[in-house]
Amino acid sequence: MLEQKSIGLIVIDVQGKLARIVHNSEKLTKNLEKLIRGCQILSIPIIWAEQNPKGLGSTIFELEKLLIHQNPIEKYSFNALDNETFKQAVRDSGKKQWLICGIEAHICVYQTAMGLLSNNFEVEIVTDCISSRSAESVETAIQKLQQKGASVTNIEMCLYELVKDSRREIFKEILTLIK
Repeated sequence: MLEQKSIGLIVIDVQGKLARIVHNSEKLTKNLEKLIRGCQILSIPIIWAEQNPKGLGSTIFELEKLLIHQNPIEKYSFNALDNETFKQAVRDSGKKQWLICGIEAHICVYQTAMGLLSNNFEVEIVTDCISSRSAESVETAIQKLQQKGASVTNIEMCLYELVKDSRREIFKEILTLIK
C-alpha cells in the first residue's frame, strides 16, 4: 500500500514539442496536472527533471505553473539517478516509495524507474500519467517494468490509496480534482 508519509512523486521530462506529440498528449497533460495538484494537496514532495532543456525545451507551461516554487533538475542521462543532483534530492527526501510520471515511457521513465529499483526503492508507475510517441512503446515499458519489480497504478487509484479515508479533510479536495 502507498503511504503518504513514505512517498514522493518524480516528474520526468514533460518538455517542449515532444510533450505535444506523444500518444494522447492532451489527456496526458490533464492527468499530470491532476496528479501534481493531488500530490501538492497531500503535501507529497515532488522532484522534477528536464532532459537536455536547451535541446528539448522547458517543461510545458501547464505543469511549470504548478511547480513554480521549485526548479527542475537538468539532466542529460536517461536514468535521472545518474545525475548526482537528482540522486541527492531523492536521498534528501527520505522517501522509500516513488510515484513516477512523464515521458518517454520506454526511455527516461523506464531507465529512471530501473535506477530507483536497483537502489532498493519501491516504484509505482502511474500508467495514465506516462506516454511515448507510440502506444506500443508505453505498453512495452509497463510490461518490462512490472517484470523487473515495479508496480503499476493510475491517478485515481494512487490518490485515493493515499487519502485512505473519506472522512479526512483533504478527501473533498481530491474528489473535486478527480471529477
